Amino acid sequence: MKTPSSLEFLTEALRRLPGVGPKSAQRMAYHLMQHDREGASLLGRALSQAVERLHHCARCNTFTENEVCEVCLDDSRDATLLCVVETPADQLMIEQTLTYKGLYFILMGRLSPLDGIGPKDIHLERLIARCSDGVVKEVILATNFTNEGEATAHYISETLKARGLKVSRLARGVPVGGELEYVDAGTIARAMLDRRST
Repeated sequence: MKTPSSLEFLTEALRRLPGVGPKSAQRMAYHLMQHDREGASLLGRALSQAVERLHHCARCNTFTENEVCEVCLDDSRDATLLCVVETPADQLMIEQTLTYKGLYFILMGRLSPLDGIGPKDIHLERLIARCSDGVVKEVILATNFTNEGEATAHYISETLKARGLKVSRLARGVPVGGELEYVDAGTIARAMLDRRST
């Protein structure tokens, strides 16, 4: 029996999500069509709206519906501190600790030469320009403690220190191999408070 092309298309689209294989995607597609058509419609509208409305903040590179995000526009934040993270999910985790009151730069990835991801792909030129604005005094590298995250932190650290900027790194409260999105807020808070110079 041949699966209808619309169902195949839905299954293939669901496979693009991280951690979703062919069987999981097929189960999701059948579930949505058989048990939750309203949910499927809502999901479709939400995805369409997000793709249409979201773009990168002109200052920190996170997702926003405006030219500049709310965090960058917040005058109560310490503009002399700039925390560099890999993803908006990492930024959200740091925000949830309520310990950091500076600003951010979101790389939207990490260096990974084996995958063809180099400095241009993580917006390094924009980061350097942001750090060189005369306002930023300390750059806190909060990349993940994976091999790629460590390599990214080292590369950025050397690049920024060569320009005379103070650079620090999250303390090792975050487990090696861990990703901020999956670490509890207390551990991230301790790592932020105990950050060290690189």
